[in-house]
Amino acid sequence: MADVSVNLGSSSYHIIIEQHCLDQLDQILHQLKFSGKMLIVSDEHVGSIYGEKIASSLLSAGYHAELFLVQPGEKTKSLKVADQVFTKAITMGLDRKSAIIALGGGVVGDLAGFIAATYLRGIPFIQVPTSLLAQVDSSVGGKVAVNHELGKNLIGAFYQPKVVLIDLNTLTTLPERELYTGLAEVIKYGLIADSGFLQYLNQHTEEVLNRNPSALSYLIQRSCEIKARVVEQDERESSLRMILNFGHTIAHAIEANAGYGKYNHGEAVAIGMHGAALISYYLGLCRQDVPETVRKVLANYRLPLTFSHCCIDEMMDLLIRDKKTIGGKVHWVLLTAIGETTICNHVPDELVYKVLSELKES
Repeated sequence: MADVSVNLGSSSYHIIIEQHCLDQLDQILHQLKFSGKMLIVSDEHVGSIYGEKIASSLLSAGYHAELFLVQPGEKTKSLKVADQVFTKAITMGLDRKSAIIALGGGVVGDLAGFIAATYLRGIPFIQVPTSLLAQVDSSVGGKVAVNHELGKNLIGAFYQPKVVLIDLNTLTTLPERELYTGLAEVIKYGLIADSGFLQYLNQHTEEVLNRNPSALSYLIQRSCEIKARVVEQDERESSLRMILNFGHTIAHAIEANAGYGKYNHGEAVAIGMHGAALISYYLGLCRQDVPETVRKVLANYRLPLTFSHCCIDEMMDLLIRDKKTIGGKVHWVLLTAIGETTICNHVPDELVYKVLSELKES
């Protein structure tokens, strides 16, 4: 078992990484001393595999647990769906010591966390991420949100879970495309903070792609450690935490312009990291081998480097509406070397347009 602590004073919590740890959920909840009512939020895919089993085990442990299923996909992260979950919480009579359990990927975690942060001005929630993307990224750090039709994650909060429970066995049922999308965020940690970790990923590609339990356990633990240390220093993204957005500026524009679902989040982030590396090189911030290294590792992990089905002019407009834009200036996370970053808010629009043109398939 691996146990990664996130030290945030009264909001501190643990990330537990272990095979079969879902079987311990009732014991963990007893330690946290919640009241008897629990709402499990999951999507129809994950819920059909794990939802009833968890609900039944909690009922056997003396909790009144109900399962609320939403449709899978980014469109579920909306105020419309959130209102449906609010209604469920109200009709169940959840109180301020009840817990909401997010069982699923990043969409479910963001949605359930947003509900928990705002229902009765905040009730506890538990992250039970079942996708690699959620395990290494969205379940850690307390950023919860829903989307607006004009942009992704524009309506949200910083709200930490009480515990993150990562059961490695859930990755055995993960579709290949979902495995790759999580690996994009794993690669990101090596690129922004740990060149040695990136070297590990380059040396153990086959083990990772073949879902070797030891390799997956290590990469999840190391990713969580890197993110935890960043969040501890900058919980609300005022400075250092911005580096976790490497690749996301372009990624969010791709997702919104292509239509949510054409590219999943990790695929868009992979393309965005490629673009950010090119911008870094063209600005003279790094050597030519940096974007070459980025391209190589992304390709080895079967992630895309280019996009289609997007209008560059429309993407430029979306970049200005991105939540990382302050005073009309986009704050870009760029590379000075592998494992080292800088924040730049003076990237010329002409250069951004040039890079987007290079990323777009002809």
